[in-house]
Amino acid sequence: MPRPENALEELLIDAEADDDQVQHSQPVVNRAWLLLLGLVLVALNLRPALSSMAPLLNDVSESLGLSAARAGLLTTLPVLCLGLFAPLAPFLARRFGAERVVLGILLTLAAGIILRSSLGAVGLFAGSLLAGASIGIIGVLLPGIVKRDFARHAGVMTGVYTMALCLGAALAAGATVPLSQHFGDSWKIGLGFWMVPALLAALCWLPQVGQKQGTHQVAYRVRGLLRDPLAWQVTLYMGLQSSLAYIVFGWLPSILIDRGLSATQAGLVLSGSVIVQLASSLAAPWLATRGKDQRLAIVVVMLLTLGGLFGCLYAPLDGLWGWAIVLGLGQGGTFSLALTLIVLRSRDAHVAANLSSMAQGVGYTLASLGPLAVGLVHDWTGGWAVTGWIFALLGVGAIIAGLGAGRARYVHVASERL
Repeated sequence: MPRPENALEELLIDAEADDDQVQHSQPVVNRAWLLLLGLVLVALNLRPALSSMAPLLNDVSESLGLSAARAGLLTTLPVLCLGLFAPLAPFLARRFGAERVVLGILLTLAAGIILRSSLGAVGLFAGSLLAGASIGIIGVLLPGIVKRDFARHAGVMTGVYTMALCLGAALAAGATVPLSQHFGDSWKIGLGFWMVPALLAALCWLPQVGQKQGTHQVAYRVRGLLRDPLAWQVTLYMGLQSSLAYIVFGWLPSILIDRGLSATQAGLVLSGSVIVQLASSLAAPWLATRGKDQRLAIVVVMLLTLGGLFGCLYAPLDGLWGWAIVLGLGQGGTFSLALTLIVLRSRDAHVAANLSSMAQGVGYTLASLGPLAVGLVHDWTGGWAVTGWIFALLGVGAIIAGLGAGRARYVHVASERL
């Protein structure tokens, strides 16, 4: 085989070399490109169902007569479902194979997006539940696939699909309001549009189901994660940093609207902040894996996140875009490092899949309390100033958990073949 001409080609060839049962009907690099494209398109669909709601939350609430409490539940329910349904992912993967599960759940995600833009309030909540559950299951499976097929470049690949995930969130945050306005101020079309990229991702993922048929079918049961302190530190870091992220997705536009911005402006600020995450989501894992451990990187990105949040909440509006950029740099790094920790703290793909299930299942359930707390505090105080204390508590907790999770060691578990 000719020598690889660049690092990406080398990464793709190494990915196929890690798979000792691949089919040889296609060139090696072509198969790896299909997998890389599929992972990117799947990741693009893991946030639009969440970030598209926040800029339209006021319009949806007024249209359906939702109280402030029910609107707060609407921001909390999908995040809660991320956690509650994440434990299903390893079971489904053992039963049907990870590739088949990803394909099927992409279709349920598209169904949930359509459902929430129809059938009134019932459809809105039911569709949000289905979309959140779908995202939770797919999100658990991706770290295991990366660990299995890109084992030699786990940090880089985690950054790549995290960058795609952030891009999807940014597109939905920035484009949903203009889409709804283009179609006659119809929030239903603005929300329902995001089923299109989900169906496109399912179509592009289809070749993976055929290529992996009959391979990687050996199932393993991993025991001992719940007794391992390092696994809990990874889980707590995932949950606490995610809580801050979903507060931003769910409430930042409302905070900025109350500070004087229009709905379109607030959506663009959120979108711009998420776009900045593209850079740090790719750079942070790469830089963090160059040192002896990830503790310093975790502290840096969390401090950036807290600085950006406090700036958006308290600083004068004429410097808002600067604070939004700081926030984006921080949150892109915090999330990509959380996913990288799952891979780096696991000895193999089976452990990574189960640690991913624990970290995201328990973590996202914990994370759902953040948006709920912000909504309750806002209703109680009538403003947003006190929410700074919530930001501080979550951020400090994430740093403490991250200092444990960032140590260069593996979780101690037992893995047995079924």
